[in-house]
Amino acid sequence: MGTSGSKSRGLWPFASTAAGGGGAEGPGGQQALARARAARAAAPFVFTRRGSMYYDEDGDLAHEFYEETIVTKNGRKRAKLKRIHKNLIPQGIVKLEHPRIHVDFPVIICEV
Repeated sequence: MGTSGSKSRGLWPFASTAAGGGGAEGPGGQQALARARAARAAAPFVFTRRGSMYYDEDGDLAHEFYEETIVTKNGRKRAKLKRIHKNLIPQGIVKLEHPRIHVDFPVIICEV
């Protein structure tokens, strides 16, 4: 759904400038070095995320909304669900209950 931080910024946020963080010899030269020095030290934790649900006109929250319509075919009435696409408001930024580890942070999980 989204891109990871290293792909979108072109700079790996958890590396120091000497350890592959985009030094002068890498792509971009002096600009990459200046960008690496200017960037703040990124934390390995994520505290918020973009919500994937929507609010409808009544204030209900869900991934998808449907309305029931009655269709008459050959004299028979039949109920059909029609998906609603209009007048939906995205949920926005959601605060996570427990911090997550950033997708670009190198972690090896093993069971002992």
